[in-house]
Amino acid sequence: MKPMIFLLLLFFTSFSYGTEEESVNFIEIISISKILWTIFFFIISYVFITLFAKTVEFFAEKSSKLRITIKGFIPIVRIIFWSVFVAITIKVIYNPPVEMLMTALASVAIAIGFATQDLLKNIFGGIMLLFDRPFKVGDKIQVGENYGEVLTIGLRATRIVTPDDSTVIIPNMTLMNAYISNSNSGELYCQVIAKIMLPLDINTQIVRKIAIEAAQVSKYIYLNKPIVVLFSNKMNEQKAYIEMSLKAYVMDIRYEFAFKSDMSEIVLKELLAKEIFKKDETTRRIEDKNL
Repeated sequence: MKPMIFLLLLFFTSFSYGTEEESVNFIEIISISKILWTIFFFIISYVFITLFAKTVEFFAEKSSKLRITIKGFIPIVRIIFWSVFVAITIKVIYNPPVEMLMTALASVAIAIGFATQDLLKNIFGGIMLLFDRPFKVGDKIQVGENYGEVLTIGLRATRIVTPDDSTVIIPNMTLMNAYISNSNSGELYCQVIAKIMLPLDINTQIVRKIAIEAAQVSKYIYLNKPIVVLFSNKMNEQKAYIEMSLKAYVMDIRYEFAFKSDMSEIVLKELLAKEIFKKDETTRRIEDKNL
């Protein structure tokens, strides 16, 4: 929205440059009533676009299968609506002569080129993201140290919400030059990895069976994808232990962390219930790891 307002202001102010005759035309074109109509039309457009986006998001949340697909079109529709708003405002309310229109467009292009290089880069980056589509609204992405669900893809920046419910605003040009990891690539499901520390003398075959069953009984599991259990040796302050990685797919990315917690709880509960290792030993090893 802000880039559209900026371009509209540049367009209008560029009318004031030129010959005396052009200045007179500018006074005739720009009037208090037309400015008020522009403000009114802007408010109506803003309310309409906002309500439209919220309504689409509301109905998208009702369909788990189509949620990501539907929300992916919102940024494109928003840009189209704002472009139409600018075009209608210029043509219907002001209706400048063709010569003055061309002069204004040239002035806007020059002003943008010299004064808004960073803004232009981000706008160009936003357009490229919409066409290249390395991620969509609703995807879970990792950009540097930031991981979360994509909320909006704007002209200037992209917003993601992190697991701790913080909103991170990332300039689009940064995304164009960054390494991006996409957990689900437009799909509703994604892989979740639950890691659990185990003693070196544990029976990995029994633990693998328990881990697979723990994932299968979780209410968040997506069973059309394989469940994988991997073991690796780790060292922490010269203390060796086995790290188990339980990899399974969650049916909806919104339950990613609930699924991870659910699998971990079920595995630990079964290991303790079957006395595969003692509770005090488990507690001690976890405390050693977290020191």
